[in-house]
Amino acid sequence: MNTLRLEADEAVAANEELKTKNKSLEQENLAKEQEIKSLTHRNQVLEEQIEKIEGDLKGAKDTALESAQHSTQNESLQRRLQLLEEEAEETDKTLRETNEKLRQTDVKAGHYERKVQALEASRDQWEAKYEEMSKKYADLKRELQDLEADISNV
Repeated sequence: MNTLRLEADEAVAANEELKTKNKSLEQENLAKEQEIKSLTHRNQVLEEQIEKIEGDLKGAKDTALESAQHSTQNESLQRRLQLLEEEAEETDKTLRETNEKLRQTDVKAGHYERKVQALEASRDQWEAKYEEMSKKYADLKRELQDLEADISNV
């Protein structure tokens, strides 16, 4: 009986030890489950962050592509601006030359206007002299006719 008692005591002690071990394993299991839940939540948060970062990356790539297009367009516009500036310089040069020619033409036109005025004045004088001479001629012709008539009467 003693052996049975000893065995029973040993069994009770083993049982207590197993209960304690079971409790510690259950607590350990509970802690592991908590850790799994925490890691699962952390994993979800990280996946959301990854999706957000991928979206940001896609946006950044789109922005970079847009920027490259803008850069290309900017270069094209700068070349066009340079061509337009060169054309403007050429047009300005042509305009200055045309203005100079126009000024020279104005000077010549002024000179020729003065000549025309002088010639018109001279013409007016000649016309006045012609009219005067025509009157004198007409008067002399009448006098001559009168003289012829007087001579014929005589």
